[in-house]
Amino acid sequence: MKIFGDYLRRHLGGIGILLACCGIFVLVFSLYDLPAEAVLYGGVLSAVLYLFWFLVRFRKYYQKCRTLRQMQQEIVITTRHLPPPEDASEQAYQELVELLYQKQQELTQEWRVRYSDMMEYYTAWTHQMKTPIAAMRLHLQAADTPENHMLLEDLQRIEQYVEMVLCYLRLDSDSTDYLFVQCDLDSIVRQAVRRFSAQFIHRKIRLEYEPLDCQVLTDEKWLLFVLEQVLSNALKYTPSGGTVSIFLEEPKTLCIRDTGIGIAAEDLPRIFEKGFTGCNGRTDKKASGIGLYLCRRICRNLNHTITAESQAEQGTTIRIGMFRETRGIEGCDKNVRKKAGNVSRIDGEAFPVCGIL
Repeated sequence: MKIFGDYLRRHLGGIGILLACCGIFVLVFSLYDLPAEAVLYGGVLSAVLYLFWFLVRFRKYYQKCRTLRQMQQEIVITTRHLPPPEDASEQAYQELVELLYQKQQELTQEWRVRYSDMMEYYTAWTHQMKTPIAAMRLHLQAADTPENHMLLEDLQRIEQYVEMVLCYLRLDSDSTDYLFVQCDLDSIVRQAVRRFSAQFIHRKIRLEYEPLDCQVLTDEKWLLFVLEQVLSNALKYTPSGGTVSIFLEEPKTLCIRDTGIGIAAEDLPRIFEKGFTGCNGRTDKKASGIGLYLCRRICRNLNHTITAESQAEQGTTIRIGMFRETRGIEGCDKNVRKKAGNVSRIDGEAFPVCGIL
């Protein structure tokens, strides 16, 4: 009805002229006392002819509008499917659209080349940084001194930032894939805890942990990155003598709780925003505002949930929900949906695989 209303408004002038002509004929015939049947007969034939022409033109107009709307809904819009122009003005508009489209394609291709070069450079940089970091760790581990322990903690923080850069680049990369398999959650958590074992001992922070008898459908490497980020924050903001607890809630929700300084109530709704550091980050000047943002994006792509509960000066609890057994592409963000094309079958179920890490 909307298309018909628009088409009718476009032809109101023509309809008005037709009615005016009919009125003139009726007036002239009445002034000369001519038979009314002749006027009525000619008017009916003219009305039928005009109605036929009106409907044919409306059908073409409707098909043109439908084609344009279908092109708007396509992921890739091209000018090849534009309806043929009916007059010189439409031809000029289509030529202008084609010029703008070509310019946009040139700019897009130039941006893709620049983005690809930047991705290659930073990816190579992050991999090259890992070599000197590993060498420095070996030198520091040679002597068991308090100074070396502090330097090892700083080195681990540097390594973590390098991994965050690599993760940030891979999230938006076309080559990033996710491999969903049934994983032992206990094994993944132990890997994350083992990486921070020295900090637990050096800072005298107690770890409360019981084996987790749980299988989850996830990507092990990406989930491990999330757990390491959460544990790193728990250790960073928990003073010596504090406690970090890792336990499982139903259904399949992993909880990491600390007795640290907590998060201010006004900061809690924004801790997963990109670049947000809050009061704690402004105080110690060590927060990047990227870690929890990456955790939220990764959990969304893994079809997991991540939430935070905290009270100032009492501690923080991070909950990671992994209770969704089936994985649909609808749960991914738009970049993952665009890249999903392969399918992995696990226990008879089909799950989209978005590539290889």
